[in-house]
Order: sequence, then C-alpha cells, then structure tokens
Amino acid sequence: MEKLKMHTPDLAEENYRKLAALFPNAVTETIDDDGNVVRAIDKDVLMQEINAQVVDDGQERYQFTWPDKKKSVILANAPIAKTLRFEQGKSVGRDGTPGGTDSENIYIEGDNLDALKLLQETYLGKVNMIYIDPPYNTGNDFIYEDDYSESVQKYANTSGQTDEEGNQLVQNSESNGRFHTDWLNMIYPRLKIAKDLISDDGVIFISIDDNELANLIRCCSEIFGSNNFIATIIVASNSAKNNSKFVSITHEYLICIAKNKEKTPSGWAVEKTNSESFINVSQQLVKSGMSEKEIHSELLALVKYPKYYEFDHYTYVDSRGPFRASDLTAPGSKAKYDIIHPVTHKPCKTGTRGWAYSESEMEKLIENDYILFGDDEKVMPQLKNYLFENNKSLPKSVLFFDSQSSTRWMKSQGFGFDFPKSIDFMKYVISMFPKKDIQVLDFFSGSATTAHAVMQLNAEDGGHRKCILIQLPEQTDEKSEAYKAGYKTICDIGEERIRRAGKKIKEETGADIDYGFRCFKVDSSNMKDVYYRPAEVKQDQISIFEDNIKSGRTPEDLLIQVMLDLGVLLSSKIEETEIAEKKVFSVADGYLIACFDQNVTEDVVTEIAKQHPFYAVFRDSSMSNDSVAANFEQIFETYSPQTVRKVL
Repeated sequence: MEKLKMHTPDLAEENYRKLAALFPNAVTETIDDDGNVVRAIDKDVLMQEINAQVVDDGQERYQFTWPDKKKSVILANAPIAKTLRFEQGKSVGRDGTPGGTDSENIYIEGDNLDALKLLQETYLGKVNMIYIDPPYNTGNDFIYEDDYSESVQKYANTSGQTDEEGNQLVQNSESNGRFHTDWLNMIYPRLKIAKDLISDDGVIFISIDDNELANLIRCCSEIFGSNNFIATIIVASNSAKNNSKFVSITHEYLICIAKNKEKTPSGWAVEKTNSESFINVSQQLVKSGMSEKEIHSELLALVKYPKYYEFDHYTYVDSRGPFRASDLTAPGSKAKYDIIHPVTHKPCKTGTRGWAYSESEMEKLIENDYILFGDDEKVMPQLKNYLFENNKSLPKSVLFFDSQSSTRWMKSQGFGFDFPKSIDFMKYVISMFPKKDIQVLDFFSGSATTAHAVMQLNAEDGGHRKCILIQLPEQTDEKSEAYKAGYKTICDIGEERIRRAGKKIKEETGADIDYGFRCFKVDSSNMKDVYYRPAEVKQDQISIFEDNIKSGRTPEDLLIQVMLDLGVLLSSKIEETEIAEKKVFSVADGYLIACFDQNVTEDVVTEIAKQHPFYAVFRDSSMSNDSVAANFEQIFETYSPQTVRKVL
C-alpha cells in the first residue's frame, strides 16, 4: 500500500521535474552559497534547446517587478501541511435544513492563500468563474500579510487581528514605505494559484478602484497572459467616495480575464427583464390610460437590473415597452420616396439624405408599427428601437447599479456590514457567462453576496450553479451593531446571510435549487510531525509510530484530508456504513471507500474490496493482526485488482 502525502503539492518541485523531463541534458549540479552540492539547470544548454535569448541579471528587459516578488512566487509554490475540517453545526442542507450535509456549495473559513493551496489539486481546472473583491489598498483598509513579510508576533502587536492558526490582517497606510509592495505581495501568489483552478474555458472577474488598477492589470497580464485580457468595465454607482479633493469619484472597475480566450465560450449576454411577461404587462399599462411617464415608472420595476444604464434613454413607451427614436436616413443613401403621414395623409418632411431602407422595407416597418410619426407631416418620421425587444443583450463596458441596495438589506437584517457588493451587480456579473451549470469561486467573499446571487439566479432561470466561498474570520468591530448582535467575525455574517437569503428565496419562489452550504475551516494537518519527518525519530521514540494522528481528530477529519489529497470534490456525496462493526465511509457512490478504525479484520477488507472502489484507504498498522496485514494485498488482487490502495 502507498502512503498518502497529506500535504499540498510542492509546485516548485513539480516544475523542476517537468523541466528536467523535457530537457534532461540541462540538469546539472553546482555549489550553493553554503558550499553544498545542489541540483541546478544549465542555462546554456537550455538556450540551445529552446533557441531563445536568456536574460541575465543587469540586462535591460521589459518587466514588472517589486521588492519581494521572488519571495511571493516561492510562497505560491511552497507546500503546506494543513487541512480543512468540516463544521457540520454551521452547515445547511440542500433544502435549507440546519446541519445538513448534502449541499454542493462550499464555505471555507481561513486564510485564502492556505485554502487555495488546499483546493488546488481537487479543483484543478474545475472552476468556470472566479469573482473577487480584494482590498483596494486605499490606505485605510486591511490586507493579508504573509509569513515572509513579518513575524506573527509583530503582526499581533500591529493589529490584534489573529487567531490560533495565525491568520492575519494588517492595516496598510499610505505612510508605509512598502505601500504598493505589500499589496502586490498579497495579491500575486493568490492569483497565481487561482489561475490553475480555472477551467480552460473559464474567466476571472476582479473588482478594483484607481489605487491599484494599473498594478492589478499588470499582475494579471503576467499571470494569465495579456492576450487573454477581455475588458475593463466601468461600474458606476449612486454613491460618491468622499476622499477626493478635486473630483467626486462615483465609479469603480471590473476587470475580466480569460484562462484561454480562444476557448472561452461565445454567446455572452445578460437578460434585461425579470420575466417573459414583460410585453404583456406593457400592453396592459398602455390600455389602462396611464401617461407615458407613469408607464415608464411602472416598467422600471420590472427591469432585471433596476439601474440598467440605458433605460433612461428609452423615453417613449407603447405596447411593446420602452423605446427610443432614431434617424431613418443614412449618409450617401439615394433612396428618395414619399412617406405618407397616417393622419394628414400628406408626404412627411424629408432631410437632405436618403432613407436608410428600401421602399418595400419601409412599408413593412410602417405596417408593423416600427415608425414613430409626429403630430403632422411637418415632423420627420423616426425608427422605433425597443429596449426589450430582444430580452438579452451583450454585456456593456459601462454599468450602473444601486450601491446602497445591499447596504440597506444588510442593515435591515442586523448585520451592519459596510459596503457590501450590490446583489444586482453580482447577478449581472455571474449571468454574463453563457452557461448555467458552472462552478463559481470567490476567495474574498466578505458578506457572501456571491452565494446570495448564485441562489437567486438559480431560482430565476433554473440554473445549477455552485459556489465556493473563502473568507478570513476577521473580527468585527466590538462597537459595531453586528458585533452586538452576536456576529463576532465576518464569517459569522456571511454564513448567516446565506441562511437567511436561502430561506427568503425558497419562501418566495419554491424553486428546486440548492439553498445550503457545507462549512469548513482551515486547520493544521491531522497528522503528527512524525508523519512527515520519520527519519528524524530516534530509537527511543519508536513508540510514537503507534499513532501518527493528532489527538482529538475524528475519522471525519481524516476523511476530508484524504479527499483533498486524492482530488475528490468536497461537494461529493458521503455515506457512512458499518462493516463488521467498523465505521466505513463511501464517497461519491463508492469512488473512495475509507476505514480509519483500528483492528480491521479480513472480513472488512474483503467486503470493501468486493465493492470495487477506485481508492481504498486505511490507517497504517490498523490491521487486527499480522495475518490480515499479510493477506491484504492478495485480497484486493483477488476481488478488485484495479483499486488503488492507500494508507495514512
């Protein structure tokens, strides 16, 4: 049986092996600064093999760099011996039942760098869309500060924002000499890992403002490739930032980058209205005798994104809904003919240019009521362009949303969360992607607007979107209303928001969607240090091999770490059964079967082998006697030779 590694992959080691496999003749040895013989890559051989110039230190080149950039790359590649532990008490089932374990949505409490590393094998290439709203580095917000930047003790003295796992946030003021450096050191390794999670046809959206827009774009261009850049979208709102002396800033940015733009699906579009009955409602309002202004106001309530920026330009209304009038002539056109006014029966006024349509085309437009006539023939007729004639449109590069709507909702629920993302904005962003069965990841999840939007969209269009949210358990201000209401961390707020939003959506729609989430927290490995460094154990310490698992860790804890190690989705169905009085877990309909009990008999091993799992996992030295251990491999060779056997 093979032993599980029980830690995240060492990406630097994997990259070295890939390079060595491609160019074995470039692998050599050299002496490091301490006089030790170490492995190395011969750049001269590599240059010959790839037929490209290798830039040496001191040579001019186009590059994007900052202090500690090399360390941030190393940090992204370095393995960690941590795990996720399931928090059933905080979880909610698919149907909204507290404590349920069958939801496909995931909520993770902990440092997002650790969480991303823990997910990088299991969700490699499986995330279709990432949305993040990271700290904007305004000089007043907090950013993650990782281990290479300063010690945990110094961090604790700086901000007091820490927990038993050393999760940490520090305030990055503009007086800090490393103001941009610290922000880049925070965002770069997280984006680097996140890229590997995105599917080949997937995209990432990132909200940001002017402070780090330029640096963020350059980071993304380096990590994803500038050729995969899709757009910088301006997101205007109805609130202004009060920190500018010269211009009232009423917008932010949303940048969008593809993993591979050539494989990104086409058909990007967003729905404009809440229902297909929009036209029927328009007809009813017109028949009611309301004025155009009153009808316009009523229809505004049906628009899917209430502040859809084009709406105010569509000032006319008829039975087809809001429309705007546009010119019927075209430059260079020679189409000259009379258009007869339907009331005066006289030829309408014409301009110096010809009509944009042929006479037969114009007759059809008039017949189908697509021409707006004036009170008499003295007014030139115009073409009616309806806002909602096509219920979907290509996403715009300028958007407008009510930034206060989510704030009001959060405060009404007693959360008091400052500046949550607009639910309409998040629905718009997620609905841009032309698939409804996608995996969405948000690793700066804040108040969990992304999960709220995913549930709302699924209820509206029957989609099967799933989400993974990651949030540091940052402490709430003791003076805040949220803290007084019992929400001690941002995670408490986010989790409760998902519960309440799910309940409300279910009551209003009754849709058959996933209203829950499985809650996990980042924690230290379940394995003792001896598991990772057995060679360091002395002869008189052999007894510690009797149990290499930390005390207090449950079989369920072990199962989750095994799933992460073997790349089994955290959303997989988990069933618990008994075989010969031993607890046995079956994951993903028998894809993985695990038993972590001691004194496992041949009957247990045989029954598991007969179920033909892809993976079978046991504790090391868990067999009841030497005979069972000796026969273990033969049992599997007899009943399920294809099963991969692992121990921990």
